[in-house]
Amino acid sequence: MLDLLKAVVLGTLQGLTEFLPISSSAHLRIFPELFGWGDPGAAFTAVVQIGTELAVLIYFREDIWRIGSTWVRSLFQAEYRGHLDARMGWFIIVGSLPIVVLGILLKDLIEQDFRSLWIVGTTLIVFGVVLGLADRFGRNDRPIKKLTLRDAVLMGMAQAMALVPGVSRSGATLSMGRILGYERAAATRFAFLLAIPAVVGAGVFQLSEIPDGDNAYGWGPTIVGTVVSFVVGYAVIAWLLRWVTTRTYTPFVVYRVALGGAVLVLLSTGVLAA
Repeated sequence: MLDLLKAVVLGTLQGLTEFLPISSSAHLRIFPELFGWGDPGAAFTAVVQIGTELAVLIYFREDIWRIGSTWVRSLFQAEYRGHLDARMGWFIIVGSLPIVVLGILLKDLIEQDFRSLWIVGTTLIVFGVVLGLADRFGRNDRPIKKLTLRDAVLMGMAQAMALVPGVSRSGATLSMGRILGYERAAATRFAFLLAIPAVVGAGVFQLSEIPDGDNAYGWGPTIVGTVVSFVVGYAVIAWLLRWVTTRTYTPFVVYRVALGGAVLVLLSTGVLAA
């Protein structure tokens, strides 16, 4: 029962933080330590993220169906190959390759060394500052229809940096999008779509670790956490898309720097163990 309650808390935390540029994996690493629960493990973190990506699939179901169906048609019918949705399909596929390749090559580092709280605290601060600078000085004049293959690859490479907890998948992709001059809403929408193959793939890849691998819980709590993350994540998507149409990322930048600084202080004073 205690593990189930922990899973509810962690699932809620995952749903609240997955789509905000503040790193859900960092929160799933930091807060269990603060509560005295220990590291839930890379497998739990990866699988519970499937819940939030299911929320993306449902929320963007019309976009995903349109992109997917147009992309398939373009494989057989030349008249579809110049269509934005067909190109978007290729952009998502190609943009997902960096994180897939690096995720496989760096699996052991991701599950062990990268989960050090010293790294988490530092990346929260550094990439929070990067996000703030990108949002402040980005041109903000390119809509999603201006997306190019080069830019999709660059945003995919930025997303791959989120294999290190604390970077933030959405934060890294948004930062690159803003550096390239894309509107906040455009960068946010593509970040959501680009994350689908990466997160679902990582979750499926880690399923075998759930029973007795890198997971502090088991199937029951992991499933509960995944369901909770889906419900909470769905609500956060709608809120964030409304936010970015009129607001900046400054509150998230401040939060990242404050949280990262607090983690480093707690580590330095021995309150937290890396």
